[in-house]
Amino acid sequence: MAVGAVTTFLSALTPVMASSPSETSAAKDPLRKYTQQAPRWQRCDAKNPATFQCATLEVPLDYSDPGGKKTDIAVSRLKASSAKERRGVLLLNPGGPGGPGLDLPVSLAADFPREVKRHYDLIGFDPRGVGQSSPVSCGLTAGEQDLERPYKDGTFAKDVKWARTVAGKCHAKEGDRLRHLTTRNTARDMDVIRAVLGEKKISYLGYSYGTYLGAVYAQMFPRRTDRFVLDSAADPARYGRGTFQAMAERAEPAFTRWTEWAARRPATYELGRTPAEVRKTFWDLIAQADRKPIDHGGTLFTGDTIRAQRATFFRVQKAATWVAELKKAAEGRKPGASGTPRQGPGPLRPASARDVPPDNEAASAWAVLCADTRTSWPSDPEQYRGDAIRDKARYPLSGDFDSHIKPCAFWKPGSEPATTVNNEVSALILQNEWDPATPLASGQAMHRALRGSRMITVAGGEGHGVYGTASCADKSATAYLTTGRLPAEDLTCRALAG
Repeated sequence: MAVGAVTTFLSALTPVMASSPSETSAAKDPLRKYTQQAPRWQRCDAKNPATFQCATLEVPLDYSDPGGKKTDIAVSRLKASSAKERRGVLLLNPGGPGGPGLDLPVSLAADFPREVKRHYDLIGFDPRGVGQSSPVSCGLTAGEQDLERPYKDGTFAKDVKWARTVAGKCHAKEGDRLRHLTTRNTARDMDVIRAVLGEKKISYLGYSYGTYLGAVYAQMFPRRTDRFVLDSAADPARYGRGTFQAMAERAEPAFTRWTEWAARRPATYELGRTPAEVRKTFWDLIAQADRKPIDHGGTLFTGDTIRAQRATFFRVQKAATWVAELKKAAEGRKPGASGTPRQGPGPLRPASARDVPPDNEAASAWAVLCADTRTSWPSDPEQYRGDAIRDKARYPLSGDFDSHIKPCAFWKPGSEPATTVNNEVSALILQNEWDPATPLASGQAMHRALRGSRMITVAGGEGHGVYGTASCADKSATAYLTTGRLPAEDLTCRALAG
């Protein structure tokens, strides 16, 4: 971590004067006042057990200027159930960027094996700018927080204005602070948390974007990295605009798999007897909804809002049920009660959250993503127009959604370049074969970047998130966290029935 040298005024002008031990320590270690904080632990809230404790730490807003502005980091702790077997701390991150993690120790503990809870204090934290950690806000309206914007020639100028407005509002309200809301600084905050907790190393469990955060920490602090589990991993080389585009690329084979699955069950879903017939049924629904929205469960679906549910097709049974119900609604038959398919939980909002701006999740997500990766986003709106047209032809389900313009096109760069992940730190990567948000190819790319890692692929596994879902990978992940033994080689196991 590059930190500028600190020289006090007195020591520079009067070198013959003896300096106190604290002055000498501060000069040698400008972060000492942060790493030696004594956290004031207290009960997080009345809804959770008294053993679930929270504290607030101070860290530099800009680590190159540790004597300058500060920002808060909210931290939580659920102590290991066995003092005798305790190994250390396990930091947790739910993903995002923009995902609050303060409640994770209690919300995940129910699904954690007892061995893990005996070995580790479970540590949650809201990353800088998120939740209780000096939350960022841009004053965005509900409409401005909606990023599901398909390309259309008639709305292109409006979408460009939206992207420019979001970026402009954020910079007007948050100013220079935005450039310091980066993954690298969050990794530095994690290292302050490590030091404050008195640990030489940390273990870590991160999901989705949290895998990228964990990989960045391992790159910056390899000697302080213990047992790292990266669940549903992002491609560190494509992090940024490529993250969106990878989802569109993988949606097409997922859609093809779904048509094959539904075609084998024509009596159940009535969508067709061949994959081609199922595909035609779906695109006929899109065309009908474009002419007149389909009322399903009280929700009006246009062709674009149907396509926006692209993640549903990674769960074949769920998608077949939903499309069959949508077809009934389009035909004037009475469908079931379900409307828009639920995609599973988003980032967990702490039960103890208070005074968090309503746009914090969206504002902090753009802040981190755009500051990290501004150079991967073209500045010319016409580049997005051309890419969206091209990718809708390549990936008709969602290519235009994911290549279309985003606020990062108009963002100011972060305080430093993004991190190149390329090291031999040991880690365990868990990956479902059919993950809509971090596709299998992304996990494989993370595995290549972390040369000391092992990867467990859940063949046939559906959805975003592996550990704690009773998957075939759970046993190996638990063994790694509790013994430190990685599998001898990469493994592929079958998803459990149902």
